[in-house]
Order: sequence, then structure tokens, then C-alpha cells
Amino acid sequence: MTGFAQRIAFAAACGIVARVAGANRVAVERVTLARAHGRVLDGDVAATLDQPPFDNAAMDGFALRHSDLVADSFDEGKPGTRLVLAGEQFAGARQPLRVDAGSCVRITTGAPLPHGTDTVVMKENAREEGGAVTVTAWPASGRHVRRRGEDACIGDTLLRSGDVLTPSRIALLAAQGHADVAVSRRPTVAVFTTGDELVEPGLPLADGLIYNSNREQLTGLLRADGFEPVAWPTLPDDPGQVASALRHAGHAFDVVLTCGAVSAGEKDHVPALLQREGRMHFWRVRLRPGMPVLLADGGGEAGLGDAVFLCLPGNPVSVLATYLTLGRLLLDGMQGRSSPRPRLRARLAAPWIKTHDRVEFLRGRLDSRDDGSLWAWPNPADGSHRMRAAADSDALLVLPEDARDLVLGDVVDVLPY
Repeated sequence: MTGFAQRIAFAAACGIVARVAGANRVAVERVTLARAHGRVLDGDVAATLDQPPFDNAAMDGFALRHSDLVADSFDEGKPGTRLVLAGEQFAGARQPLRVDAGSCVRITTGAPLPHGTDTVVMKENAREEGGAVTVTAWPASGRHVRRRGEDACIGDTLLRSGDVLTPSRIALLAAQGHADVAVSRRPTVAVFTTGDELVEPGLPLADGLIYNSNREQLTGLLRADGFEPVAWPTLPDDPGQVASALRHAGHAFDVVLTCGAVSAGEKDHVPALLQREGRMHFWRVRLRPGMPVLLADGGGEAGLGDAVFLCLPGNPVSVLATYLTLGRLLLDGMQGRSSPRPRLRARLAAPWIKTHDRVEFLRGRLDSRDDGSLWAWPNPADGSHRMRAAADSDALLVLPEDARDLVLGDVVDVLPY
């Protein structure tokens, strides 16, 4: 095809995916905190409350004035300082207590510190009897007190636009009194698998046919990332049916992911269709596995709709590698996610000979050793059709374009599944 005969570098492909994703940002919606887990925040969030909002006890015990403690009463053989028990303050509404000199108040964890007190003695270091409390162990001034605003003060930026809302971040919003939050809408995703050779699992398998594993793999990856993909029936190798189905999906979804029919064979109809009716961004990338991967826009109302099309090769390991590297990048960018996916560094636990000039995503298993080092065992079954090797692994080992003979202990990037 004109303009797409040359393979582009993987880094260049990532740059194009990021640009296309940014041009296709999804809308913003407000959702309750219960529905916000894993979503991407839209807009910074500043504290409107000090956190904690008041001085409070960090332990069950007795709140007192540190200046009332008599230092030499804690000398060896001495009983400690005796204070009058003036009341109780449990977690909840603040009681109208006044703590005068020589007095203390029973207090529970999280309860507001009574006026006049500045220290909490844990109950294990005190003895109560006859309406009085004897402090038996000397505490430091301010001990076991959580100070107002020590975690956050009014006006502090707590979260930034593009942050992924983890359970801890959701809890932070809840602690500030937020009942809902503005997030990027999840992109809608249509998934297609293609090929006359595919048979649905559970049906009889004739000679020359294979079961369709890509649909379950790709929809599973998407669901694990929080999406709700719609898997369409397998498309036959018929250009008319391929065009009709992709046109329908392109007008109804934000993203269309396809598996197969993207190379240069006689039955690979997807590139010609997108060249004719859409707008191609790249086709063929210098990576292994997954070289024929294609990215295009649908071309608008007169073409295949407004969807972004990411078309993956048909070999199952190629689907895994291209989704984890390019598919995630596209979907994250469309939501405005600012935090990158985890990328670790590990040492090769076995040598590897690389014989090509492409970035390679090799399947492997991570191993954390007692000295704190991280090692990666490459799986020798590196063919893009060998799904068992992918199933036995938990990460992709990233071998750069210029890497060739890698030896034991060489450090490489790894992408956990």
C-alpha cells in the first residue's frame, strides 16, 4: 500500500498512538465513589478540610497535660504520677470537658483531644483506682496524639488530573467528604476475531481448523483493565462482511480492536479497507511478535465512523504483546491517564541470542531473590503461536532493537502482565 511499505520503529509507533489517543479523549462524567475505582481522575482535587480535622488520640488511654507529670515520681521504685479522673471522651462528638491541672480524661482511639490536654498515655502504662489514675511510665510530650492537619491542610493538592483512582485515593476523597468525583468515561470497545479457520470452543473441530482463543484472551485483558468489551461473532475472510461489520462498529464504539487479517496475504482484507475508507496512521512496526499491527481512524461519517481502529495480528502471543504495549497505551491516553504502567528492571537469569533488529517482547517469569534483586527467566518457546509459553509466564521481557547477544545478568526492562 502506498505510504505504508516501510516498517516504523516501535518508539515512533508509541508516539503516534499517544498522539491519536490525545486527539480522541473521551468525555468526562461524574460517578459515585463506589463506581470510581480504577477510573482516571479529571481535574485536580484540593483539600477542603484539614486532615485530621481535629487533634485526636492515637491510642486508648488517658489524655492529660504533660506539665502535670512529676519527673522524679518515675524514678526506680517510685509509683508514678497520680491524677484525678475528670471524665470520659470517646470517639464521636466532643464532650464539654475542661481538664484542669492535676486531672486527666479517659479517651479512646480517634476521639477528639479534650481542651487543655496535649498528651495521651496508653492504658497499659496507667493504673486506675478510686477515681484517680496513676501514670506508671513517663511519656514524651505530645505522645500518641494525631495533630490537626498533619496529613493534609486546607488548600493542599491531594490528587492530580490523570491519576488512577486506587482504593487508597478513593478513601482520601471519602475522608474529604466527597460523595462523587469527575472521571474520564471508559472508552467503549468492540472486539473482532477474523478467519475462516476459527471454530468456537465446544464445537467439533474438523481437520485444518483451530479453536478461537483470541476472543477470550483479548476480552479478558480488557476486563482486567476495567473495560466492558463487546465481542462480535467471528468474521469470515470475506471483504464484504468484514467491511459491513467494521463500519457498523466504527459508528457505535470509541475503539475497535481486531485480531487477524492484518498482514499482506490474499485473505487479509483489513488494511485495504482502512486505507480506502479510513485514515491510516501506521501499518507494520519493528517489533516481535506483532510486526503487522495497524492503527487507523475510521474516517468519519462517510467512512468507518469516528472510532479508532487498532488491528492486531492473529497469532495469540502477538495479540498479548501488542495489546499490553500499544492497546493499553491507546486506551490509557484516551482517558488522560498520566501515570505510566509499571515497568520494572530485572537481570536475565539465562542468556539470550537475538538475531534481528526489532524490539522484542519475550515471554518470561519474574523471580525475586533473598538479596532483593529481581531476575527474569526467558521462556525458550518464543514463537508467536506458542500460547503455552505465554501462559507459563507473568511478564514481557523487553529486548531493545540494538541488543544481540545478551548474557546472564544483563539488565532488561520487564512489563508485568
